[in-house]
Amino acid sequence: MASPPHPLLFLMLLAAAFAASFASAGAGDLVAELQSLRSRSPSGVIHLTDTSVTRFLSAPAPRPYSVLVFFDAASLHSKTDLHLPQLRREFALLSASFLAHNPASADLFFADIEFSESQHSFAQFGVNSLPHVRLVRPEHGRLAGSEQMDQSHFSRLADSMAEFVESRTGLEVGPIVRPPLVSRNQTIVLVIFFLVSIPFLIKRIMEGETVFHDRRVWMAGALFIYFFSVSGGMYGIIRHTPMFITDRSDPNKLVFFYQGSGMQLGAEGFAVGFLYTLVGLMIAMVTHLLVRAENLQIQRFTMLAVMAIGWWAVKKVILLDNWKTGYSIHTFWPSSWR
Repeated sequence: MASPPHPLLFLMLLAAAFAASFASAGAGDLVAELQSLRSRSPSGVIHLTDTSVTRFLSAPAPRPYSVLVFFDAASLHSKTDLHLPQLRREFALLSASFLAHNPASADLFFADIEFSESQHSFAQFGVNSLPHVRLVRPEHGRLAGSEQMDQSHFSRLADSMAEFVESRTGLEVGPIVRPPLVSRNQTIVLVIFFLVSIPFLIKRIMEGETVFHDRRVWMAGALFIYFFSVSGGMYGIIRHTPMFITDRSDPNKLVFFYQGSGMQLGAEGFAVGFLYTLVGLMIAMVTHLLVRAENLQIQRFTMLAVMAIGWWAVKKVILLDNWKTGYSIHTFWPSSWR
């Protein structure tokens, strides 16, 4: 005959069950409170202080939610090289886009912490430079052990931040929802202005007195389109790439050329575009202007100068590509020459 269970063992099991149910209820209360705070924010970003950081982020792990935290400092907004106001707006767009595509999600919350209000939290996370974003996952027991977003994920602003979130949490952020560039009232005013100006435009066109009849305008437009195309200007507009970023090792230093094939800054795109445009302009000068020169010595000297400058420009582009991607260009001779 089996012996009855020991009363002490029964009490221990009962206490463990009560503790588990209490922890579950406590975690559920935290989620409900976070959802309530999120609903009060227009973008869904929850503002945290030292007290709320302790309550929501220092709760016993594992927690049923993750929190992406943006660290801000109002006193540094005047430093244009940090781009803190712009990154904060992009972070709000990221939060609003996630909330628009996942309205009932309780797996991920977005929050920000301001330095002057929460210096203790900055110390707990170990934040000593800005911009700075941390992902606190459910299993993170220490705030200093949370995952920092790399500087490269600021390159395309909200779009690259979304890639970081999706790769680390497995959640789908969805397309970034951006406000229209022109509001409804501005569109109406522009349409009215255009309709009123139509008769005057027709009169000027018929008389041939518009800027579109000037060939210099068309030439300048062609050069601009060529430069805009080869410099990656459209890529920069679509991806919202910055002109430069701050060096992580030295916040006072700016980085204009980023080593790595996954990202291109606006400054290096314009530098390459300038070299391409320079070569194109020299070829145009040789084929349209130099052939009209009557002095043979001038033609020869100019051709040598064009060849030297063209070789230098192409070499710079090749060296930059090799530095960024690690791929080098080799010379392949025809098999019959070997």
